[in-house]
Amino acid sequence: MSTSINTNVAAMLAIQNLNRTSADLNVSQNRISTGQKVSSAKDNGAIFAIAQNQRGSSQALNAVRESLQRGQSAVDVALSAGETISDLLVQMKEKALAASDTQLNTASRDAMASDFAALRDQITKTVNNASFNGFNLLKNATAITALADETGTSKLTVSSQVMALGGSIVTVQTSTTVGTQALAAGAITTVNTSLKNVSLALSKLGTGSKALSTHLNFVNKLQDAIDAGIGNIVDADLAKESAKIQALQTKQQLGFQALSIANQGPSSLLSLFR
Repeated sequence: MSTSINTNVAAMLAIQNLNRTSADLNVSQNRISTGQKVSSAKDNGAIFAIAQNQRGSSQALNAVRESLQRGQSAVDVALSAGETISDLLVQMKEKALAASDTQLNTASRDAMASDFAALRDQITKTVNNASFNGFNLLKNATAITALADETGTSKLTVSSQVMALGGSIVTVQTSTTVGTQALAAGAITTVNTSLKNVSLALSKLGTGSKALSTHLNFVNKLQDAIDAGIGNIVDADLAKESAKIQALQTKQQLGFQALSIANQGPSSLLSLFR
């Protein structure tokens, strides 16, 4: 190789190697600072696109979880109110049975009738207050529908169980009373029917609540699996990058020394003219 003061080939090669080392060092430093080996499309376009699609799926599942949680809360409120109604009916049955006793005097029967009416009216209050987020499964014949997947096409539905007085479930009328022995005897049959219907309705609500809870657990696990999958393809191995950055820093220092030696080459030509 000829010696020239115009072209320093050795310095050119040293600079090329130093630039490559600096570029690799920047990549490793970026991976350490972000914790990701693919943090933008320029790192790996295909992997970045896959990760972004999966991030979209994971974020969409947040809306599914919230929908399921709202539905579950509404059903649980209805369950609590339904259990209260069942307890009220049990107490009403006791009052009706006691009022059917022919040995009661007028004062005692009137007291029984007053207690029965108070329990009966409490059912209406309970139904009216069984609302959550605008949904009342015990008052309105409107089913609650929750999202089941990220596309929004699949849904979970829990049917309403209307427990208002005089309905198909609670057959006790707003005018039902135990003011006489005959009325008390009739009330026993009505209350027994209502108890059976309410128990069946609570079973249906319980099944709906369980379905929402089970699907919510599945969505949580699915979201965790998706997030883990994203991490597998984009997260950096920090232990590996830490070791690599140590080696690149050493290589960079050696590159500076090589460039310094190459830059001293033209100055050695001066010795030829002494």
